Amino acid sequence: MLNQTSVTEFFLLGLTDIHELQPLLFVVFCTIYISSVAGNGAILMIVISDPRLHSPMYYLLGNLSCLDICYSTVTLPKMLENLVSSYKAISFLGCISQLHFFDFLGSTEALLLGVMALDRFVAICKPLHYTTIMNHQLCVQMASTVWVIGFFHALLHSIMTSRLNFCGSNHIHHFYCDVKALLELACGNVDLNQWLINVVTGTIAMGPFFLILLSYFYILTYLFFKTHSCRMLQKALSTCASHFMVVILFYVPVLFTYTRPASGSSMDQDAVIALMYSVVTPVLNPLIYTLRNKEVKQAMSRAIRGRSDLKHFQKSSEA
Repeated sequence: MLNQTSVTEFFLLGLTDIHELQPLLFVVFCTIYISSVAGNGAILMIVISDPRLHSPMYYLLGNLSCLDICYSTVTLPKMLENLVSSYKAISFLGCISQLHFFDFLGSTEALLLGVMALDRFVAICKPLHYTTIMNHQLCVQMASTVWVIGFFHALLHSIMTSRLNFCGSNHIHHFYCDVKALLELACGNVDLNQWLINVVTGTIAMGPFFLILLSYFYILTYLFFKTHSCRMLQKALSTCASHFMVVILFYVPVLFTYTRPASGSSMDQDAVIALMYSVVTPVLNPLIYTLRNKEVKQAMSRAIRGRSDLKHFQKSSEA
């Protein structure tokens, strides 16, 4: 991945050039980052350690939490560094690497949300065959597939972007190395790169989105025509509510960003919108799943009680 240009570094202009706001933004985003890592880390550890959560739904939830930790880590530490530093440069290789991992994790999350919708469809519409269909082997295969597809999709973007010629400004109007922002700085023909965004990225983003919509359409149809118990209906809808909220939080800003043509005047808006799916969504996902999911809350309570009992036992032993 060698570029054909003399540019060796880029400058990330960030969210604002108002110096008075930067310390406040540092505190806010540092708190968000710590909360995101702690919240998603807690869910990941509970899903791994609690045998009662060793089911397809929570296996996929563990993958989502792992993705969200990595997703935040790709952009937030560098953004925090730039908020307290006057030198906001990132090397060419560092920029391409950040672009790669951001696209890798973003596309993987989009695909994973589609798989999670499929899991909910089978659980509600095929309850008697759920354990047979969504067996452990299939879950591992589906999770591995979405990670691999996401990786190679991002690799395609990073290779194509790294081969562009950057002969003008090296100032990126964003808080991370976004592919659309880099195309703004490229000289020469970027039609192929733009085609990759519109067609390949569009397919990876919209394919799972339509699968999610189709799954929920069949779920709602099944519930209204096959289920005659209000209690069962409420329980089934409750299991889907958390996933649906996560889908809305992730897809609304993504669709708004990538369905508009790239233009210099829209870069500031793109940066603000990118905060939603790269910073805000990862920190909200653990709250959504813990506040609305009874089993996760019970598992957390058991884990906290277990730690408390262990500390009490250790103190008793020392006495």
